[in-house]
Amino acid sequence: MSDLTVILRQIEQGDSRAADEILPLVYDELRKLAAQKLARETPGQTLQATALVHEAWLRLGGDQQATWQNRAHFFAAAAESMRRILIDNARRKKAARHGGQAERVALDLDSLELAAGMDGDQLLAVHEALERLATHDAVKAELVKLRFFTGLTIEEAAQVLNLSEPTAKRYWAYARAWLYREIKQNAEC
Repeated sequence: MSDLTVILRQIEQGDSRAADEILPLVYDELRKLAAQKLARETPGQTLQATALVHEAWLRLGGDQQATWQNRAHFFAAAAESMRRILIDNARRKKAARHGGQAERVALDLDSLELAAGMDGDQLLAVHEALERLATHDAVKAELVKLRFFTGLTIEEAAQVLNLSEPTAKRYWAYARAWLYREIKQNAEC
């Protein structure tokens, strides 16, 4: 059992000191992941890894953590929180007063990276397609969120979703193809 799972159980049992221990444990992991992906971005990127992690932490409840069932539940919530932050950021930038009439750019899903490195149009296209995938297959959509918005490896995402690695790889291949087709069809409209 991981340290995170132990702390999450302590929080569930009402240990107020355990909530103070969770941030340092997950912050480093989330910060490293965000920094690693954002390091490859072009200069002038307005969203910084620290800001993304802090905003996600606040949306997860900050010092008043919710009751998390386990590590998988926590990281799924973190992935969703980061996804929403990035979508909100993209929507803000796409607003008409910020050049919202920009032309849509084709998205190459062969090399999905952390969403923070995408421009607003691409991010919104992925978001919209991901919403449609979630209605079609929620598990595959959750896998994409964990890989794409949190940057987990296929092995880590499989563990969080309690899937075997080969199943996660099949789901990932399917989801990428499905999203690519959806985005391409909507870009042509």
